[in-house]
Amino acid sequence: MELRHLRYFIAVAEELNLTRAAEKLFIAQPPLTRQIRQLEEELEVQLFIRKPRGLELTQGGLYFLQQARNIMDKLEASVEGTRQIAQLRKTIFAIGFVPSVFYGQLPLMVRRLRRNKNLEIVLHELKTQEQIEALRSGKIDIGFGRVHIEDPDVEQEVLFNEPLIAALPASHPLTRQMPTMQQLAEVPMVAFPAGAGPNFSDIALGLFHRRGLKVQVIQQVNDLQTALSLVASDMGFALVPEQVKKLQREGVDFVPVADDNLTIPVIASRRRGENPNAAMRLVNTILIELVENRLSGRYP
Repeated sequence: MELRHLRYFIAVAEELNLTRAAEKLFIAQPPLTRQIRQLEEELEVQLFIRKPRGLELTQGGLYFLQQARNIMDKLEASVEGTRQIAQLRKTIFAIGFVPSVFYGQLPLMVRRLRRNKNLEIVLHELKTQEQIEALRSGKIDIGFGRVHIEDPDVEQEVLFNEPLIAALPASHPLTRQMPTMQQLAEVPMVAFPAGAGPNFSDIALGLFHRRGLKVQVIQQVNDLQTALSLVASDMGFALVPEQVKKLQREGVDFVPVADDNLTIPVIASRRRGENPNAAMRLVNTILIELVENRLSGRYP
């Protein structure tokens, strides 16, 4: 098996059409068909179900697609890291993050890391599930997210639990008080991110469901900035981590919620069982200080 087999397979799996995949790869369709058949023969597994209007991945094909993407991501990260090290003679340290943690102390950590002339810091905006996959492939070295995800190759550490607050339209009556969850449940909700869980949206909605409250989700969006734009447009409210109030978004008021135990974790994800190199030891040292600042109230 060669790398071209993986590239060809991924293209066909994404297009589910041999003609479109061949055009994407700039090759003719018959050689592509032969390469896919050779791959299936070598694996002794049927990867695709041939149908009159295209292809469908088998269960084996779905699993192999995930593995093939991991291999290609790891190869890409290795090639890019090698090039940068050769050019800069620096250690590449890649960080994955969900946007909501970047309004807190993470920029301080990045700024301190960048002072080290031997480090090249690379940032990737990734959902927590994407961070797990990126850690496994070697694309990132550490991830900062909000969701617990069980994975045998990744360990997660809760750095601290952060209060959740309500982002409400500035003109809304509930901005004049500390609303309860029951009061918020009567207002349309903007949830984020959209897409398959587990994600922040699942956590936020779960807080209502566990209290026996039904909430009307008026819109699901992919990112925090869009959610706040919809709040500013008076479409509804959003639950957001406390650090987000640093944005001071026009047309949006950030209000504490009256209910107790309304928190969400900030979670660091690392590869399990890996001996920390010098860069990771520096990151861990900075994290200990920043978390202590947070817990002691020296940083909101």
